[in-house]
Amino acid sequence: MGRYVIRRLLQMIPVFIGSTFLIFFMVYALGDPVAALFGDRAPDPATAAQIRHDLHLDDPLWQQYLIYMKNIFIGDFGTAFNGQPVTELLGSAYPVTIRLTVVAIIFEILIGIPLGVLTGLKRGKAVDTGALLLTLIVVSIPTFVIGYVLQYLIGVQLGWTSPSVSPSAPFNELILPGLVLALVSLAYVTRLTRTSIAENTRADYVRTAVAKGLPRRQVIVRHLLRNSLIPVVTFIGTDIGALMGGAIVTERIFNVHGVGFQLYQGILRNNAPTVVGFVTILVLVFLVANLVVDLLYAVLDPRIRYA
Repeated sequence: MGRYVIRRLLQMIPVFIGSTFLIFFMVYALGDPVAALFGDRAPDPATAAQIRHDLHLDDPLWQQYLIYMKNIFIGDFGTAFNGQPVTELLGSAYPVTIRLTVVAIIFEILIGIPLGVLTGLKRGKAVDTGALLLTLIVVSIPTFVIGYVLQYLIGVQLGWTSPSVSPSAPFNELILPGLVLALVSLAYVTRLTRTSIAENTRADYVRTAVAKGLPRRQVIVRHLLRNSLIPVVTFIGTDIGALMGGAIVTERIFNVHGVGFQLYQGILRNNAPTVVGFVTILVLVFLVANLVVDLLYAVLDPRIRYA
């Protein structure tokens, strides 16, 4: 296990370097941060040249990238164009989005997996058909439509929760945004679980467990569900980074000042240091989540061994 983890960590290094360089190249090479800094006003050529020199923007792109990588390893992600260090923006936005993502993952696990198990065990029956139809509707409707409808019905009409989120973003205010963020992924989790359960129901090890006279609940939980969760865990693990980076629409609807909000503002204002800094952390989240998922395979299936 230890050797496998070390090997995976070493493999993550070139992936991290390649991903961050691609992001850095797209942001800095395809736009002019200095022009964005001045907005509609044309900067004085001398002033613009001085700013480019101070920010190393007149250096070759590969040198700018090396300077950026050297700085982030000492915790310096640069300074946003408003003069605020990017680390401060990261420190204020990521905790909010992490709480929002946790709420969304809880919805996926507590609703998606049990519903998938139920429909997989009752394949072809009314509950299965209804769940498939419902998940198809959820997948087909854009997130911003679902978000605004639920915000109006639950937050405004019924008053069960606040239609917007306060700056502190406590967990109780993130329930509705978390549900909106999780709905599409929840539908996929339900379908993945259903398919995996339905396939493994006919497996030899399930028939053997039933033939031994094991209780139905033990067969489902300890044998059938455990082996069926591998594709579901894979999806949820990779979905963590997607939820954090793809929360732009949800955070805009509910006024959540998280990663999505900061990325939207950074892209809108061509604020290169903010965009690159936030996406760099998202790359790390993806890599760590994939490593954790791989390690969970051995927990779910004892036959899996890591050399």
